Amino acid sequence: MKPKNTKRAVRQASDPENPEWTREEFARAVTFDKLPSRLRQKISSRKRGPQKDPTKVPVSIRLSPEVVAAFRTSGAGWQARVDDILREHIKARV
Repeated sequence: MKPKNTKRAVRQASDPENPEWTREEFARAVTFDKLPSRLRQKISSRKRGPQKDPTKVPVSIRLSPEVVAAFRTSGAGWQARVDDILREHIKARV
């Protein structure tokens, strides 16, 4: 039995709108409790609203690595595309 890998390799893509922080930026950063109270209140009060579309059910499913790789390489939204394909399959069977 293979031991579980407890460390996951994280690959970060270069994002010009969100560049990696420098040491100087980390040095200037402050913790949440040191922010002005109005800003802390504003950030803390933000909640996600209700879904506008019908709620989907979260599930855990095991798929073959080839299937997952093929969908992931197709880009963002791959899980929604899996959902669309499964929905089409159900409609075709009826």
